[in-house]
Amino acid sequence: MNAKLERHAEQLAALGHPVRLAILRFVVQSGAEGAAAGEVQAHVDLPASTLSHHLKRLVDSGLLTSRAEGTFHYYGADYSSLRALTDYVWEDCCKRGQKGSACC
Repeated sequence: MNAKLERHAEQLAALGHPVRLAILRFVVQSGAEGAAAGEVQAHVDLPASTLSHHLKRLVDSGLLTSRAEGTFHYYGADYSSLRALTDYVWEDCCKRGQKGSACC
């Protein structure tokens, strides 16, 4: 298996949990500044330790970034990684890797 396939499989696996998908959507909707961990926690209504587990999985998969500002932690979407993932899914749509017409 190639590295790109393995990376995207890990990212999709990270999104395979409803809470992590909800977290990602919330952070994406928060824009370039991202969202504070407390905002994310209020949105998904989880204990801090459980939220931390889910955030770590998303950061480790490269879908979210994390930064500390004082005592606050902010999470932002890694838009280039998200774009690469969706581009990979749609790459060569309806062509089975062949040049020619596409259906989408």
